[in-house]
Amino acid sequence: MEGREEKAKEKFKANVGDLKADYDELKEKHEGLEVELEDLKGCIIQEHINGFQKGLRQAAFFCKDVDVADPRFDVNKVVDGQLVNEVESSLEEEGEKAVVDDEKNEEEAMMGGDEQT
Repeated sequence: MEGREEKAKEKFKANVGDLKADYDELKEKHEGLEVELEDLKGCIIQEHINGFQKGLRQAAFFCKDVDVADPRFDVNKVVDGQLVNEVESSLEEEGEKAVVDDEKNEEEAMMGGDEQT
């Protein structure tokens, strides 16, 4: 009986030793992957920065009359392939809004006139 217990204990200790070795190996792999992941994150961020800088250089090359560092230009405001000045854009938007409001008022007046006849 004691022989069986001794063998079971030895087998248990061997299994525990194997599991510890497997754990250590997996832990090392995990740490290596974490380091690699952080490196890849840095590479991705750098590529985005490089792409943005390239876009700025291209904009400066193709639009020589536009200063890309000028805060008056919003890169999201492009009309007919041209970068639009925010001040000009705001004036145009206000004018367009006034035209739309006038058209709505005219339509409402026409609709109101039809209902009364």
